[in-house]
Amino acid sequence: MPEYQLELKQIVEYPRCRIYRQFIRTLMDDRSIRVSGGSGLFYFTVLCSYANFRTSYKRIGGINYPVYPGEWVCKAGEITEWFRIRFQWQAIAILDKLREQHLITYTRLGRGHVIKFKIKGWRHFNTILDYNAPCQKDTGFFFLPVSKAAEIVSAERCSEMDIVLDLWMNTVYNDEQVQGSEAGPVVYMRNGTGSPLTGYAELAQRWGLSKATAGRILKKLEQQEYITLLSFPGRHGSVICLNDYLSTMFRISDVMIDKEEIAMSLNIKTSVSDNGCPDNPETVPAAIPLCVSNAESCVSNPHIEIAVRKAAEMLAALGVSCCGCQKSKYKLSPLSPGCRKADSQQSVLQGRCFPQGERFILEISCEGRKKMFVFELGLLTAENKPGRRDS
Repeated sequence: MPEYQLELKQIVEYPRCRIYRQFIRTLMDDRSIRVSGGSGLFYFTVLCSYANFRTSYKRIGGINYPVYPGEWVCKAGEITEWFRIRFQWQAIAILDKLREQHLITYTRLGRGHVIKFKIKGWRHFNTILDYNAPCQKDTGFFFLPVSKAAEIVSAERCSEMDIVLDLWMNTVYNDEQVQGSEAGPVVYMRNGTGSPLTGYAELAQRWGLSKATAGRILKKLEQQEYITLLSFPGRHGSVICLNDYLSTMFRISDVMIDKEEIAMSLNIKTSVSDNGCPDNPETVPAAIPLCVSNAESCVSNPHIEIAVRKAAEMLAALGVSCCGCQKSKYKLSPLSPGCRKADSQQSVLQGRCFPQGERFILEISCEGRKKMFVFELGLLTAENKPGRRDS
């Protein structure tokens, strides 16, 4: 029987984003995130989460209203609750604003107590089903165009809830076009650079806020465990990773975000201390039993020990439990020139380019057992760093 391996990835050029209704309900119930004074992205997304995929009927006040794909009918008080505001006239003002932006159309029925709205362009981004049946509003998902969300965000000042949705819609996972996305879901604003690195000034301009306000909101979202902020030294910027993204979007276990791994994929230099003390001594043993080949290398033995310790910390964070065991042994062997040349030719054929540096084979074994893991370890010196960055 053939064996198959499932690989999940997102394509950054895909024009729409899948949004689960249950995720929107969670945001609606979270009163700690402000929604007032926003650009309208949150309000528009809430309306989309209630739109039908097929024709159904809704009975209100003894009258059956037909609801077609992309539409929904409800009481005006329900929209007030969805938008988390106090008065119905505020809900009508928000609907008027969305209509002026050519996002929806709506009609007031039953002397103004019933609202029937329609999402413009719904058929273009969401599948329309021909048969008639009730449509669940708390399960399933819908698609939201990324270009439309970008237009809404750029129209006016964003609220905290608008920022959460903007980050969510611009998150990419495991796409070779975006550096660092293989390590976890990273926010990429589709600026054509292929790098998720961004600064507070850039985000502040995108959201219509001051730099200080944008930084304060991101810190707040990090404290509430919506995101993970990875800040790098100098002018590199920061990388924003979304928590619980994979479990929500793909129904799989979330990965542990490791800063060192993302820094390596972005070719950002990471600082290490001269004594080689690990950042988390409880994860990696204080003394690593390391065996290094006698082959000549431009990397000194103390620095090799630091590099192996850093690699062990990253592997332990990714779930390799042997890297945290006292009985594990490490063996480091430089790659032969023939292997380097063959690998370099294969990389050129695949359209990839790797910086030239010291490359080793790292073998991890246990006492009295054969080798359990084999990894390739690459070290770049200051002379071989690509551009203005090294790792």
